[in-house]
Amino acid sequence: MSSSFKLSAVSVVASLACALAPGMLVPVAHAATPITVTSQAAPDGPIRYTVRVTSKQFGNSQETRTIRSGESDDFTWKTVPPGGPVPASDTCPNYATLPVDANGAMIRQTQIRFAPVVAGDGTATVQLSFQAQTPHGVKTVTSGGKTLKCPNDVRLSQILRFTMPTNGSTRTLTLTDGTQVAVTAKR
Repeated sequence: MSSSFKLSAVSVVASLACALAPGMLVPVAHAATPITVTSQAAPDGPIRYTVRVTSKQFGNSQETRTIRSGESDDFTWKTVPPGGPVPASDTCPNYATLPVDANGAMIRQTQIRFAPVVAGDGTATVQLSFQAQTPHGVKTVTSGGKTLKCPNDVRLSQILRFTMPTNGSTRTLTLTDGTQVAVTAKR
């Protein structure tokens, strides 16, 4: 025995709509959990700062840049020392760590890493890493059984932590060799 059903297209669509509607409406009725938008950037915006180095030994340098609180910035200044670059051979010990010019002669170099974090009241807590090298004539060294004349390099490495306002005033720091680093910060 066979039985056949004849349904109109309208009744099929209406039946499906009634059957599926409750399942389709449930997700719409239950909205997704709200999204909280947070920003990784500091709410105080960019900080314009100037770093100035005054040093008899490593030379004078200055630069102004803009960064945000929580970021860090690296400066590298290479300058010719008084008396000119000092010739260096790649067979000298520590040659790979020396700042050299295009001819391979040692020059002086100053590097600073500046990392400020600004509090809500506008006070910046800063970590400043200072590294510098300069040649002071030559020295005689023995390497691999050979006597070489290599640059007599003088180095300074110091880390400073300090606080300062970001209202445009300047904070001057004196390093162990007398080098002065002046920092000005303004929002």
